[in-house]
Formats: sequence, structure tokens, C-alpha cells
Amino acid sequence: MKLTSTLARPLHSALLVLGIAATLTGCALAPRASNAPPVQPEQASGSVDKPGWATRQFSVAAANPLATQAGYQILKAGGSAVDAAIAVQMVLGLVEPQSSGLGGGAFLLHHNGRITEAFDGRETAPLAADKGLFLGADGKPLPFYDAVVGGRSVGVPGVLRMLEDAHRQHGKLPWASLFDPAITLAEQGFKVSPRLNTLLAGDPHLKKDPVALAYFFDAAGKPWPVGHRLKNPELAGVLRRIAAEGARALMTGDIAQAMVDKVRQHPTNPGRLTMDDLARYKAQKREPLCHDHEAGTRRLRICGMPPPSSGAIAIGQILGILGRTQADQIPLAGGLPDPHWLHLYTEASRLAFADRAQYLADPDFVNPPGGSWMSLLDADYLTERARLIGPLSLKTAKPGTPGQVKSSYAPMPDQPEYGTSHISIVDAHGNALAMTTTIEDAFGARQMVKGFLLNNELTDFSFSPSDAQGQPVANRVQGGKRPRSSMAPTLVFDKATGELLMTGGSPGGALIIHYTAKLLYGKFHWGLDAQQAIKLPNFASLNGPSLLEESRFPASTVEALQRRGADVREVPMTSGLQAIEKTPSGWFGGADPRREGLVMGD
Repeated sequence: MKLTSTLARPLHSALLVLGIAATLTGCALAPRASNAPPVQPEQASGSVDKPGWATRQFSVAAANPLATQAGYQILKAGGSAVDAAIAVQMVLGLVEPQSSGLGGGAFLLHHNGRITEAFDGRETAPLAADKGLFLGADGKPLPFYDAVVGGRSVGVPGVLRMLEDAHRQHGKLPWASLFDPAITLAEQGFKVSPRLNTLLAGDPHLKKDPVALAYFFDAAGKPWPVGHRLKNPELAGVLRRIAAEGARALMTGDIAQAMVDKVRQHPTNPGRLTMDDLARYKAQKREPLCHDHEAGTRRLRICGMPPPSSGAIAIGQILGILGRTQADQIPLAGGLPDPHWLHLYTEASRLAFADRAQYLADPDFVNPPGGSWMSLLDADYLTERARLIGPLSLKTAKPGTPGQVKSSYAPMPDQPEYGTSHISIVDAHGNALAMTTTIEDAFGARQMVKGFLLNNELTDFSFSPSDAQGQPVANRVQGGKRPRSSMAPTLVFDKATGELLMTGGSPGGALIIHYTAKLLYGKFHWGLDAQQAIKLPNFASLNGPSLLEESRFPASTVEALQRRGADVREVPMTSGLQAIEKTPSGWFGGADPRREGLVMGD
């Protein structure tokens, strides 16, 4: 079954509507000051206003128009949401290689009309990794990019095993056919997008890898210009192998050996990945983490990924704490969040992120507080936490004691967290999914092999394995462990009827939590549609400064928060939200104006 002949037709008019190539502009980030909040996972590359897209039968939202088109083809051919997600992911790995690909991992939340399932394709640490992985000869944590660039940071990739498992259960089209769009684009070439060009120009590390240098840059060492047709025949060959042989083509044999050699033979920063690590990797199916939430008179059931992701718990805590304040009585002011509402939100965020740093890690290695992760979402506990919010900023909150059992772990120190891309899909068969996928930092470990980039996912572990008193950090490095994540693929249901109301999520490192919470609050509390909620300015706190999206708030908002004692920073906040919501006539999808995403469907 071949699905490549119409690759460009519906897409051409969609790109004309967006005017992506004509209007996106580059924007470099300043270096991070020692006391500044974490930089964005990926640089800003401009903004394009988007209308949102209404469909009746099915819909796919992804971060690049070519990837969206691939998913549309699959759905049009009768494929399932999982079928479409596989096609989308394969194209994203080609055209948006800075964010995800075969060398990374993903979380997938799937609903078949009755049952919601959580598929965990998160990378694991090689079995030989230990608590000293990111410590220098002096026993102190390495500088971040000293750890990232090279083989040391590379975890065992899990996305393909996870997608294979999901397809085995929920696929409708043959596995091999789902790779046709990406193979065609890899062989015939795709036009370098403004975003890819901007990120290539702004990255100081990718050129250090000779393979990446030869592929992404011209003979003068400059990134290929916007519109340049870039071909990747080596990746096409890998995809053909995977189409024919399944995930074992990547995880065993010569392709696996090439990954291991790349990691272990890095000249200055080798890693510990082995053939055995790749061969033994297994994706896991976990129970989704779902909680009830009241939005006005409506009761929602919000489902997300359980640990090792912190996304669903942190979002649930933020929304739950806000629900115990006056936040719901505060409407948007002139289309923007009111300063008092922002105060309540950032205080709730500080409390949630304090708990996140204390408790969240791989559940196969760390026990939840009180014996259940739901202790962090217990109604009485959230009420207790909400009482800590007063008229002045907490500045830095302390973790609570859910389940009334004091933790034996030390809080994880603050460190950068990056990456990712998000996919939302609903098909014509009653299935829906939300999938967030990553190689962590932009361009991962900056190691290219067989046409794709390797992840630097291990830097999501705490570089410091313990605190000054020797108390261990829950999210420390251990062999076979999955690093804590912020990825937050989310499905929202009507509590009374069980009807799916929305699928959504975002890239953005630790800020994923805030971008997704903004989407949910904007839609279900302020009554916005998906596109309007996505377009709202971004805001956050990671239990430090109050972050506001640069140039999106008036000076009066900044001053109002400062009067409450907040340290306010206006910074670029490059979310990449994708969302699809249920409407009376079908579906309505939104894509973030800050990136190149597009929604398509019939």
C-alpha cells in the first residue's frame, strides 16, 4: 500500500494561508545568566497568526505541516489514530530533527471510546550508568553542555518500541505502509523550514559532529538556507528496514551497533550504551493518571501520564490548588490574565514544583509518598497547600507532606530541562490520542548516526545524586532507570458522560506543565476555543521567579506582581501547543502561532 502520491496537494493551500515561509523571522537568545531562569528548550523563530481548523470526521495536529500532511494521508486511507501518529513521528524526525526522532522517546495516551491507556516509551539509562555519571573529577556536577554533547548523555531510545506496541493493539493499516510518507520525503528531499534554519544557525555544538556538519551545513559551514531541498537517503534506508523488520531493525544488528559505536567511541565524552541495553529495552503500559476537576458548573476528568512523567501530577496540583482560591472568580482582563489571577497561578505553581522536585521519579525505583501518587492530588492535601497562598509571593515554596509520611529523599536541585514535540489526533473510528515525543535538548546529544540524531535524555536526571547531608535525590541516575519528565500529553473527558472533550499538549521542557495548564484553563474556565487558548500569552513559575512571555503583558501587570513581592522576568516562552476539541459538529483544532504547526482533517 503506497501513500505518497498526494503528499503536497492539500498542504500547498494550507501553507499559503499560513504564509509560514514569508513571515517567520529568527530570534536568537541571549546567554543565560547564572541566576536567570532556564532558557527555552528551543529558540524562538517568529510567530504566525493561525485561525484554527474545523473538521467533521477526523483531525491531526502536529508541529510541522509536512508531518501533519502525512498523518492526514493515513487517516484519509482509513487508518487509526495510532497509524497516523507513527507516520507523523517518522516525518517529524526528518523535518524537525531538533525535537524528536528515532533516537528519542515518547509518552502516548490513547482512548478507544471506552478505555484510556498510557504507553511509556521513555528512554532508560544504560545498565552501566551510575550516580557519578554527571560528576566531574572534583566530585561536582558537570556544566550542562559538558554533559550533553557527546555520548555520556545518550539514553536507550524507546519511541519505536512503544509505537510498535501501540500499533499491535490499535493499528488498522499495515505497519510497513506507515513509513511511506517519510521515506518519500527523505529520498526526494524536503524544503528546510524557517524554524529549522533558525535553530541550526543558533546552535554552537552541532558542527562538532562531522556527520551532522556534513548533513545540516554547506561547505562554508553555514546552515542550509530556508527552502533548500535537503535529502536524507541514509535515513530512508533505515526507515525501509524498520518498515520491513519492525523495531528490532533499530534495536539490534548493524544499526544498533552504529549507535553503540557512536556513543562509546566519542573522542572526548564517551557514554555507556551497549548492544544489550538496546536489545533488552521494553516499552511499558501504565495506568493513566486521572483526576476530577471542576470548571464552573462542569465536572471534568483529566487524564495524563503517571511517573516517570511529572506533567499530569503537577498540572493536577496547579489546577486543584487554584480551584481552592478565588481564581475562578477572576475573568480575563482585556483578553489577558489579570495580575491577581497571575499571582494565584504562580503561587500554586511554586507549591506544585516544590513537590515535583521532592517526590517525582521513575516509579520502578522510587515509592510514591503515602503509597500512592494520588496522595499528591488528595483533596484535603490540596486544600492544605492552597492555604499557604497569601497576598505576598512565597518566592520559593517548600514541599508538603502528602500521605503524612515524611520523604527520605532530598529535593532535586534546579537544572535545565528541554526539548520535545506534540501530536494530537482523533480518527474516524472513535479513537483519540495525545503523544509528546522528544530527544531532549535541541538536536539532542549532537550525535548523528544513520541519518538521525541521538538523544541527551540522561541529563533529565539530577546531576547531583544526593544533597550535602548525603540524602539521595529521587531522580538520581541509576542503571535501567527512566529519567523524570515534564511531558504532559493530556486527554479531557466529561465526567458525567465519559465523552472526550479535548486532546492536547506541548513541547517546552519544564514549561510544558504551564503551557498545558494554560490551554486547559483557557478552554474550560475562560470559555475560549482551542486556538484562542493556545494564543494566550504564556506565564509560569518553576518555584523561583515569576515568568511572563516577553512583550505580551503591559508594564502595569509586571508592577502589580512586583508589589506582591515577586521577582518578575519577561522572557521568550516558545510553546508549541497542539490541541483538538470536540464541537457539536465534529472537531476544532488549534496550533501554536509560535511554531510551524498545522491542523488538517475532513
